Amino acid sequence: MDVTMIIDTFWVLLAAILVFFMNLGFAAVEAGFARAKNTVNILSKNFIVFAVSSLGFLLLGWGLMFGGDNPFVGTSHLFILGGGDLSFYDNTLTANVPFWGKFFFQLVFCGTAATIVSGAVAERIKYVAFIIFSFALTLIIYPIVGHWVWGGGWLSDMGFMDFAGDAVVHSLGGWGALSGALILGPRIGKYGKDGKAKAIPGHSMSLAVIGLFVLWLGWFGFNPGSTMSFQNPADVVSILMTTNTAAIAAVLTSTITSWLYLGKPDLGMTINGCLAGLVGITGSCAYVSVLSSLIIGALAGVLVVFLVVFFDKIKIDDPVGATSVHLGCGTFGTLCVGLFAQEGVTSLSTRNGLFFGGGFGLLGTQIVGILAIGIFGFVTTSLVWFALKKTIGIRVSVQEEIAGLDIGEHGNMAYPDFAPISAAPVSELSASDEEERVEAAVASAPKETAADSAKKASVIHEERTTGPKMTKVTIITNQSRFSELESTLSRIGVTGLTISNVFGYGMQKGHETYFRGAPVESRLLPKVRIDVVICKIPVETVVNAVQKVLYTGNVGDGKIFVYDVEDVIKVRTNEHGYDALQDEE
Repeated sequence: MDVTMIIDTFWVLLAAILVFFMNLGFAAVEAGFARAKNTVNILSKNFIVFAVSSLGFLLLGWGLMFGGDNPFVGTSHLFILGGGDLSFYDNTLTANVPFWGKFFFQLVFCGTAATIVSGAVAERIKYVAFIIFSFALTLIIYPIVGHWVWGGGWLSDMGFMDFAGDAVVHSLGGWGALSGALILGPRIGKYGKDGKAKAIPGHSMSLAVIGLFVLWLGWFGFNPGSTMSFQNPADVVSILMTTNTAAIAAVLTSTITSWLYLGKPDLGMTINGCLAGLVGITGSCAYVSVLSSLIIGALAGVLVVFLVVFFDKIKIDDPVGATSVHLGCGTFGTLCVGLFAQEGVTSLSTRNGLFFGGGFGLLGTQIVGILAIGIFGFVTTSLVWFALKKTIGIRVSVQEEIAGLDIGEHGNMAYPDFAPISAAPVSELSASDEEERVEAAVASAPKETAADSAKKASVIHEERTTGPKMTKVTIITNQSRFSELESTLSRIGVTGLTISNVFGYGMQKGHETYFRGAPVESRLLPKVRIDVVICKIPVETVVNAVQKVLYTGNVGDGKIFVYDVEDVIKVRTNEHGYDALQDEE
């Protein structure tokens, strides 16, 4: 076998695997930006969308995209399953990679377009409606647009340039996201009576950042892999550098912009900023210099911040910012080809854009492509959404949305922290075995007569009324004061306490917080709550010691609550009162 074919095939498959890995990144970013109650649904959508995309592209999508040079859509050798003549596609894209290698590389791009839609319709879309929409998008809509640009269609004949998919993948996915968000409507609670957007914070920024880094890694397959050849390493590494440079520039400018415009360096905006830079350079990564990529990324980072705020203001609820990142910056990136393209920066770059003496020719072609793909993408995806809305429905019920789609759509919980846990790991008992064990324990317990019960009640009452008085002291204060407070309580003889991390506010009303530029309605402060029950230590001693530790004279020093305790029972020994408070070594 030709060494060139081996190298190119390996390179394409490596890049395709990196792009496939981006599915994890999309799932993590979307889940992190959404509420915990919808996590299972979001993860499940990101699983199912790739499976559905793969099926649609395999059944018909590839043929519509690459089946001949008809200006509008592929018409030859549409069906690649069932032993058809695949030699028809030997020279499609590249002759150095076997058919199924080329297919898989294009397949993961198709899957990415469908995944983009998932984030914009998150937290209120019916699972089955999303599955059907994704199938229609990848079976017909995406392949037609792909044919126009990469399959020998009319835009390709005009000279339209989109190296790695700013228009074909990102803006098309963005148009589907926009139409879906419009037709679905905003999430419950997103907009107040005054029409102003309210933040619905994601449950895990950690998960979102992990997803971002996975996507950033995947983009090093997405853009450089689109060469579909490793015969010119200089081209590959140039694309690698333009991709990374745009990303880092966008990270910086989105952070600075949110800092200046919103008052704080919003992490959600920085995440969207990095993605904006990566999307913004995708179409031109092989046609521009590293310096130009720095400018493109910097502009994309600024643009995405204002787009997120803009879409919120016009009441398009997009939980992850897919419309801002993929539609907005995908369109911007397509325009940048016509502005920044520079002949000779790679062997793949053969035309100059406006800023490098090429005039308005290429820019005009890019604008035609943007308009054509925008109109076709928005109209066709809207038709699919409307058809689904009128038939099976596309939005879950109000009750299901409030409770969370995890339970309503899947019957699962992503974080079952408070679910009862069976004792099976210890005893390996079945349900009937457990019932028998409880019944046996009750039967073997000493029988208590009515007289015994009355006598025990009398003793307990006497202990409660004649024993040392017990008092519960609850302290709520700033988390930073806990260590000093714990040491002080220990010094005065308090041997046991219970600590809880809590949130709340008093006169302070909490901090004003924001999520991607919109105010968070609930402004709670993190606090620590310490509960102690004392018996022989004077209450005044404890209260005075606590006040001495906590007092600064400022609002927020904390509060102390004092309660009478009627009784304390130690479960194991049935001891009451002061005796129950004593812990054994």
